[in-house]
Amino acid sequence: MLGKHEFLEKHGLLLTVGILVVVAIGGAVEIAPLFYLESTVEEVDGVRPYSPLELAGRNVYVREGCYVCHSQQIRPLRDEVERYGHYSLAAESMYDHPFQWGSKRTGPDLARVGGKYSDEWHRQHMVSPRSLVPESIMPPYAFLEKRELDYSQVEAWLKANRAVGVPYTDEMIENAALDLRTQVDPFSDNYDAFVARYPKAQIRNFDGNDRQITEMDALIAYMQMLGTLVDFDTYEAEENYR
Repeated sequence: MLGKHEFLEKHGLLLTVGILVVVAIGGAVEIAPLFYLESTVEEVDGVRPYSPLELAGRNVYVREGCYVCHSQQIRPLRDEVERYGHYSLAAESMYDHPFQWGSKRTGPDLARVGGKYSDEWHRQHMVSPRSLVPESIMPPYAFLEKRELDYSQVEAWLKANRAVGVPYTDEMIENAALDLRTQVDPFSDNYDAFVARYPKAQIRNFDGNDRQITEMDALIAYMQMLGTLVDFDTYEAEENYR
């Protein structure tokens, strides 16, 4: 066998043909299933499209380049799982366009940051990062709590996401602006309808300013949702049962 391998190495044309054959077989094995599988992403209970306010917060997150320093992908390695929580599932990013996995961790991974800190902690951390984390090199984003959120195009945001596969319904799009306002108003008449459309959505004033809806409201709403949609105790029980 070793002798035959040496023969191939000495004949470039044969080696090239052999490489092409191996690549063709490997490519066929990987590509062929895509023609008959509707999706390569496992469906997981609890995953839903972003609410309008969460989507607005995600837009702020992307605009400010937060993904440059913060990943949203916990790898299935012991040290990562022990620090951040359950490893990331592909389904958790199925409605991300583009996804926010990131490639660098100047700051900690944010895939499970939802519920880890209070709204006030996030607000203060955005205003003055080093007041809470002295060694932080994160720049301040105090302007977010003073900048009113422009959601005049919120229906268009949902339509654009629906065009690339996010299952926003006509009802969700029609009520997008109302739902965005509802998420910062626990006393809204639209409360029950909003929760029905977006299960597990958190409804409250996020930045402590009840005079206007700010970009800080939206960003905190988005961050407080991250990693909270999937019940991992149930997920792991189902995985073990299988």
